[in-house]
Amino acid sequence: MQITPTISQFCHQTWQLEANIQLTKQGEEYLYVVTDVSPFHPVSHIWPDHPADKGHINDCLVLDCQVGAVELTSGELYVGKAIPVKRDEAGWVFVTVHCLSADCSELTRGQSVSLSVDKEFQLALSRGHSAGHLAYLALNKVLTEHGYWRKDADRKDPHGNYDFNSYAQVTSFVTEDKCLDTYRLGKTLRKRGLNSAEMLSNLTQIQELVNVQLIKWLDLKSAIKVECHGDALTDSRYWQCDLKETATAVIPCGGTHVNSLNDYRSIEVTLSRVDEQNIEMHTSVKPA
Repeated sequence: MQITPTISQFCHQTWQLEANIQLTKQGEEYLYVVTDVSPFHPVSHIWPDHPADKGHINDCLVLDCQVGAVELTSGELYVGKAIPVKRDEAGWVFVTVHCLSADCSELTRGQSVSLSVDKEFQLALSRGHSAGHLAYLALNKVLTEHGYWRKDADRKDPHGNYDFNSYAQVTSFVTEDKCLDTYRLGKTLRKRGLNSAEMLSNLTQIQELVNVQLIKWLDLKSAIKVECHGDALTDSRYWQCDLKETATAVIPCGGTHVNSLNDYRSIEVTLSRVDEQNIEMHTSVKPA
């Protein structure tokens, strides 16, 4: 059986489907199972901001879900950080790797199986991830409009505001109905024109302005769409939402997302100072 790239369905809110097992491999910790199609979102080995989905293959619990790459000449599977190539490398295919306990040995290559995703868990992650995008767009807007940049910055976000998030973000982690972004206000950012000392002094005021902006955007009840440029893991995906700014917000993103701002009762941001150079943005959601 020729291994083919996984047809990924996690952007389509597909909770259950039938698939064929292409490959199994016993790893040190898990039994790895690769199917031809999957509704599971795997955690990225490059930017692991969005956790893996939970669920089952038949009656076997999916304990983790990761990105894998198969070398076609040897059939060897590499998982997560062990992947030695970049995407679209000739002679390799990228796959969704479902990580199961070793006692699920009844699952074999060529077998037809049922895959089911924990719907409520995925929806909670989707709310957290879309809220994180909205929060950083609001933060960018507040910092731009309230004079926290003293000179023009090269990077602009989809709305034309100075892209503080792109310049300063160190990590981003999505959890159920939450997103945590960490930003570094270092020397390089100050040289680019950010008044970081003033920003640190006014975090409470900035926080209030960001939350006011989020309320205004949620009142729009706009649709959210993920545009997929293919079904493979390596194909590009773009989060899109019209917030009635200068242009529709379009953000490259491989996570799962909600369908509408109607999915939120509220989104609230808390900005906290870690030290002289680092701040955190905690984004919390109340579902509709």
